[in-house]
Amino acid sequence: MTQIQNLFDIIADGLAEKGYATVDNFLVQTEVEDVIGLDLFREERLKKAGIGKETKQINEGIRGDFIHWIDKTDAAAPIKKYTDKLDALRLFLNQNLYLSLKDYEVHLAMYPPGSFYKRHLDQFKSDDHRKLSVILYLNQDWKESYGGQLRMYLENKTLDCLPIAGRLVCFRSDRIEHEVLPATRERKSITGWMLDQLADLRHM
Repeated sequence: MTQIQNLFDIIADGLAEKGYATVDNFLVQTEVEDVIGLDLFREERLKKAGIGKETKQINEGIRGDFIHWIDKTDAAAPIKKYTDKLDALRLFLNQNLYLSLKDYEVHLAMYPPGSFYKRHLDQFKSDDHRKLSVILYLNQDWKESYGGQLRMYLENKTLDCLPIAGRLVCFRSDRIEHEVLPATRERKSITGWMLDQLADLRHM
């Protein structure tokens, strides 16, 4: 079994048993470096993220990140290496968990120092097509003292996950509430969702 197949198995087992999974080295360090080396995180490329589905509202008291939606059709090679793995994971989960996932959407996310995203669900009340949330972290040499954890609210506990480079977190969008805790450093990720319909390109 290859390393990526082993990671797929761990993710599928975690989703089936607990509704979430965390794996390291979904992208190896050289692949992370290739993504970070792109100029996609330049300030002029990113825009302030809003909340809500139909009418986006900027509310820094709830959410403080900046984002850039990725068009999969012309993504740079380092990004495509990740999205190809993500699509292979989608097909694997369909085959093993019978999820009927049809597509995915992803954006870059950058949290400036001190910013956060308060507790929420990723699935909208008016739109239930987001089935799985998938986050790949891009933060090299990240220390626990920097903060920036993803906090997941599970049935009887909370689970904090450090945003370490190459780490992938996958969880049920309709079930697991979560938040992003403030960090003392800039925090980067590729955040996305697996959908039960084709992705809507209007926001890209």
